[in-house]
Amino acid sequence: MLEGLDPEQREVATALHGPVCVLAGAGTGKTRAITHRIAYGVRAGILPPASVLAVTFTNRAAGEMRGRLRQLGATGVQARTFHSAALRQLQFFWPRVVGGELPQLLERKVQVVAEAAARCRVRLDRNELRDVTGEIEWAKVTQTVPEDYPAAVAKSSRDAPRDPAEISRIYGLYEQMKRERSVIDFEDVLLLTVGVLQDRPDIADTVRGQYQHFVVDEYQDVSPLQQRLLELWLGDRESLCVVGDASQTIYSFTGATPDHLLNFRTRHPEATVVKLVRDYRSTPQVVHLANGLLSQARGRAAEHRLELVSQRDPGPEPAYAEYADEPAEAEGTARRIRELIDSGVSAGEIAVLYRINAQSEVYEQALADAGVPYQLRGAERFFERPEVREAGVALRGAARAGGNDSLLDDAVDLPSQVRAVLATKGWTPEPPAGSGAVRDRWESLAALVRLAGDFAAARGEATLRDLVAELDERANAQHAPTVEGVTLASLHSAKGLEWDAVFLVGLTEGVMPITYAKTDEQIEEERRLLYVGVTRARRTLTLSWALARSPGGRAGRRPSRFLDGLRPGSAGAAARARGGGGGIDRGPARPRARRPRGPARCRVCGRTMTDPGELKLMRCEDCPSDLDEALFERLRDWRAEQAKQLGQPPYCVFTDKTLLAIAENVPGDDAALARISGVGSRKLERFGADVLALCAGEELGREAVTET
Repeated sequence: MLEGLDPEQREVATALHGPVCVLAGAGTGKTRAITHRIAYGVRAGILPPASVLAVTFTNRAAGEMRGRLRQLGATGVQARTFHSAALRQLQFFWPRVVGGELPQLLERKVQVVAEAAARCRVRLDRNELRDVTGEIEWAKVTQTVPEDYPAAVAKSSRDAPRDPAEISRIYGLYEQMKRERSVIDFEDVLLLTVGVLQDRPDIADTVRGQYQHFVVDEYQDVSPLQQRLLELWLGDRESLCVVGDASQTIYSFTGATPDHLLNFRTRHPEATVVKLVRDYRSTPQVVHLANGLLSQARGRAAEHRLELVSQRDPGPEPAYAEYADEPAEAEGTARRIRELIDSGVSAGEIAVLYRINAQSEVYEQALADAGVPYQLRGAERFFERPEVREAGVALRGAARAGGNDSLLDDAVDLPSQVRAVLATKGWTPEPPAGSGAVRDRWESLAALVRLAGDFAAARGEATLRDLVAELDERANAQHAPTVEGVTLASLHSAKGLEWDAVFLVGLTEGVMPITYAKTDEQIEEERRLLYVGVTRARRTLTLSWALARSPGGRAGRRPSRFLDGLRPGSAGAAARARGGGGGIDRGPARPRARRPRGPARCRVCGRTMTDPGELKLMRCEDCPSDLDEALFERLRDWRAEQAKQLGQPPYCVFTDKTLLAIAENVPGDDAALARISGVGSRKLERFGADVLALCAGEELGREAVTET
């Protein structure tokens, strides 16, 4: 059980008594250390499996922990999120404490918050509604009641999205409406469990008799409410192991605080403290940058930062790229990604990370134009997506019907059975063009198709019924199959993940740190967020920024202050430099025909344009279109044939917006075609002759299809 652990990990695994605090840097194998600790304790007879409760913050992390414990033979150990563990206990004890069944759990509180706001005669747009809902969640996890909310906001220097008095009224009415409807929300699950354990010593004793040993992962992210629940679970015992890294605290806006981790030794003077600093994830070059980033940090968390030591072979130096504008940055990033993929790097091992989700659209378009498949990582879990649920119902029905389902008449194996069933739900062999909800739905179904293929390859005799059971198990563990393609994600949603190559984009003042980060504490959290982004990279890391938002705009932006002293050419960089890497790639000059100087203006009404879709069409969306519909249909047919011959989805040839722009402009030569956004030099060389021939009214034979 201890073989293959480094000395510090082994120390964690063998520290089975008393309070234990593991300070684990990014990529240092903390999950390996704590799962081996549990398994070693079980094998040694010190930790009875049923008495161990391991808690973490996401269903994905809990599912991964359960899987590792099963592999190590530690079956019977409970690995859950705080909410899942509390809900299970609440459901069990509610009939004894209150009587009857637990009130229904409110899946989407935003709808009730909207009703409460309307009753308070407060008008909230969609974004404000989301923000106010977040404020209510923060208030509840910090154990703040509605009437105390304004004072709590002032004390914490928190920027409320609306007048705190308004939010207080909405919050109070929201709570009243839940009581009237006999529903509870996710925060209530924790609050009610705390209330039961505080008020009923007999029930607290029962829970403590069941669970005697606790492990808490990501301890830097616990809220005051979660900490209170943990204390009630523990009672006066000290059989507790916590794992965390104060330098990865990035969720303080939700109520998380590293104080419990930083104060652990104060609360438990006899605690064993182990530091994990051997980084097995990233190259020395990436680790050097991560350490340099934290060396400039200030505040209490910075005083406890860990100096990582890479255990990997050297790799390339982190690259820095400066671009004239955001579309140029997106196109440059897509071009570099295309080069990585062409060199053999899997698209699934590449990520583009940004500060806010609104930055994704320009990268979606640029990747589509470059023929690079991608996936958007959002908040909705894979098995909770409507299309995945519908697919599960259809597969379950087909499995029950067996040979009596006519859908399966021509299916010769498990993968073909799944393809036949999912075809009724919208799956097609080729993805739909462009991005958006339709593409997201197809990607989800395609992931299920790939999972079926992998499952059949691993278990040759597997049936459709076996696959349905596997999907159910994965749904319970939140173990989503990988959707192939470059990952586009916000820095927050990238926490806990890693890739071979990472592109950190949009690193300008006002974005990183974000413009609304005002206090020193908020600025330091932004620095930690960038640190999390850097430490997601195993080998290749690129950091980039744009000097203007749109083509022709004023180049008034400057790189993030967090890169000062780190990027070549900035103050102090020479002293920090190591090795021969360096230099800032300013990005290739744009062809003048494609990006004229000055603001981009609509060719119909002359209005200045900034929307990426409008820039591609070269006109406002609502301006009259002079589309040559016959040409557009010829271009679509040609694109479909190209995609078929090349074995790529149609959008990899040209997106719909690019085809529309071509059909509206009807270019007559290479220069005119190059002026259309989405027609780069690579595509001009590859497809230009065919497109210009179609624009001239010529017919193309099958021999005209471009070779790869």
